[in-house]
Amino acid sequence: MNKFLVSIITVNYNGLHDTCEMIESFSQYETYPYEMIVVDNGSLKPEADEIERRYPKIKLVRNVNNGFAGGNNAGLRVAEGDYLFFLNNDTLIREPVLETLVRRLEADPKNGGVSPMLKYNYAPDTLQYAGFTPFSGITLRNAAIGFNEKEQPQYRIAHETASLHGAAMMVRRDVLQSVGFMTEIYFLFYEEFDWSAQMHRAGYRLWYEPAAVVYHKESMTAKRGTPLREFYLSRARILYARRNIPGSRKVLSCLYLSFIAAPKKSVIYLLHGKFQLAMAVIRGTFRGLIDYSHHVLYE
Repeated sequence: MNKFLVSIITVNYNGLHDTCEMIESFSQYETYPYEMIVVDNGSLKPEADEIERRYPKIKLVRNVNNGFAGGNNAGLRVAEGDYLFFLNNDTLIREPVLETLVRRLEADPKNGGVSPMLKYNYAPDTLQYAGFTPFSGITLRNAAIGFNEKEQPQYRIAHETASLHGAAMMVRRDVLQSVGFMTEIYFLFYEEFDWSAQMHRAGYRLWYEPAAVVYHKESMTAKRGTPLREFYLSRARILYARRNIPGSRKVLSCLYLSFIAAPKKSVIYLLHGKFQLAMAVIRGTFRGLIDYSHHVLYE
């Protein structure tokens, strides 16, 4: 198998310890040719300087905090690899993964992207991701296959997936010519779902590859049960519907999300005395309806 260069792109935001541990894990275990690109998304402390001091051979990009997609896109602009591996900074590897992922993409020109098996670092026998199911047409419900389950034989079989996982996804460079960079409208959440939808529309297949395993510590940027998370999740669902659902189903989906799903979630929070979370859901939903989505992919 020919050796292609892989550009590993990771975004650091106040996560120096995690970023360094991720870099060290690749230094220790990875044998395939790669370049490491770290985008510092405006960390509050001089973490970019420290990363540059510790690892002079990596590419360090200083960026403003313009979200997950904005950070990754900043890394893309300096990437030289034939394959682009977008990786959360709070991940680790314990054996080589790049060659396996490249091999999956090399198997067919229509294989546009691939995500590895994701396990929890704190519970390495438990899965976080073994592929995604498709979104339902109106309610936009989907599920991570194998989520929170122990590893089982059926999860060791590679298969096509509806969406890549944003914590670890490799994309062919030529895919960018068809679908472009990730849209930056979301800021947090749903960027990988939107990008995956665009890849499918361009005729590419997306894969889950269990022969490569990445261990995820879980994101600390937007903790569960916080107004920040609820705002951006609620906003992202509406934006995704506006950008990716065709025809009259787009209207039905926006109505459902705005007048059934969001109020129901807000009432549950209010019944538990969580006023800030309830307001974050309502505010996020409203902003999803009015924020400009760059361009609506389906008219």
